[in-house]
Amino acid sequence: MTSTTDLAGLDIAFVDDDADLREANAQALQLAGFKVEAFASADALLAEIGPGFTGAVVSDVRMPGMDGIELFRRLKALDADIPVVLISGHADIAMAVGAMNEGAYDFIAKPYAGERLAETLRRAVEKRALVLENRRLRALAIAAVEDEGLIGETPAILRLRQTIRDLADVDVDVLVLGETGTGKEVVANLLHRLGRRGEKPFVALNCGALPDSVIEGELFGYEPGAFTGAQKKRVGRIEHASGGTLFLDELESMPVGAQVKLLRVLEMREIAPLGSNDIRKVDLRVVAATKLDLGDPNRRGDFREDLYYRLNIVTLRLPPLRERRRDIPLLFAHFLGRAARKYGRELPRLDRAVERHLVENDWPGNVRELVHFAERVVLGLAGDLPAEPIRGDAAALSLPERLGAIEANLIREALEASRGDVKATLEALRIPRKTFYDKLARYGITRAAYEE
Repeated sequence: MTSTTDLAGLDIAFVDDDADLREANAQALQLAGFKVEAFASADALLAEIGPGFTGAVVSDVRMPGMDGIELFRRLKALDADIPVVLISGHADIAMAVGAMNEGAYDFIAKPYAGERLAETLRRAVEKRALVLENRRLRALAIAAVEDEGLIGETPAILRLRQTIRDLADVDVDVLVLGETGTGKEVVANLLHRLGRRGEKPFVALNCGALPDSVIEGELFGYEPGAFTGAQKKRVGRIEHASGGTLFLDELESMPVGAQVKLLRVLEMREIAPLGSNDIRKVDLRVVAATKLDLGDPNRRGDFREDLYYRLNIVTLRLPPLRERRRDIPLLFAHFLGRAARKYGRELPRLDRAVERHLVENDWPGNVRELVHFAERVVLGLAGDLPAEPIRGDAAALSLPERLGAIEANLIREALEASRGDVKATLEALRIPRKTFYDKLARYGITRAAYEE
């Protein structure tokens, strides 16, 4: 008996109290390419199966103790999408039809040809694989909505999401380090929204977008007459963020004079607007973002060391796309769907040039660049892609990644040529059925998408 949790990876669970029939059917199905585990009773199967079961169940109807109909109902309660095929004599047809009306996958009357059972189970296993893949993508989509763009399954992104949740309710200032387009403002928003400050203001300021003469007034506010042109009172971004979160993007661009005043705000949690001697207390969390490693004196430039160390209590580093290439297909699918909804277009069929670009491009603009590429594909404006691989970018891939990308493209080509027909695809690729489905799961390929 297998000890694998929830029988994960199993194609067929075969249940029959007749030892000879059980063994004969298990061997026949194994010869047909299935991974099979045989069970002598319904109770034996129920003791091991769980919602993570990846295959289909075949059960005799008439068995001592729990019969096949009751087993089907118990499995339906566990997971309504587990395909259950019932086998029995002609006398049980009315009973089996009733079970099929309740949702059983199929009924096969004895005696039956081995190929009849095998073909039914091929369809059942394929359906189960599609159901589980849809569940996985749905769960990721829900998580993506919750995490607003931190989509991915690579360890770095999983750790980042968990760290954000852990820090959300902790009133500690955070420094976010990442290249352009990696999602620094997304991280700041999540730290704010998932914590107790989520109902209060989230105030963002791009330090690189304002002239030196303006930024102090924007940050600290000013009173009328504080300087030429200051005709009325203005509440600064810091005071406006009180109770919530202040997000300072491109922190490395902040003028030195403003850095000195910001350091005092961080240490004392108080401000004095320009042109005023009033000291005002503020309650805020500061999240600052930079694309430079401010801990490196050679890159820090004019940025104050003491301000860096005051902000560097917690640093979150965002990986660029080239360091998490396995997330690119999932990200692209998400952005493609979003772009299609935005522009009222149908989801496009991806050609080899687009697929190659996803795999081989180095994505220097990171997620922002990928978003814009998805929009161009939806609008039909991606036709200027190079016909040949981008050698320099491809070199950034490891050998297994490059081979995997080639293999995935070959599988897609075979599926397209066969219009999604499994048998024809297997003949073209000359690989076992189990290997084929393993590779579909590994590369995130949905066979049904190629049917016409």
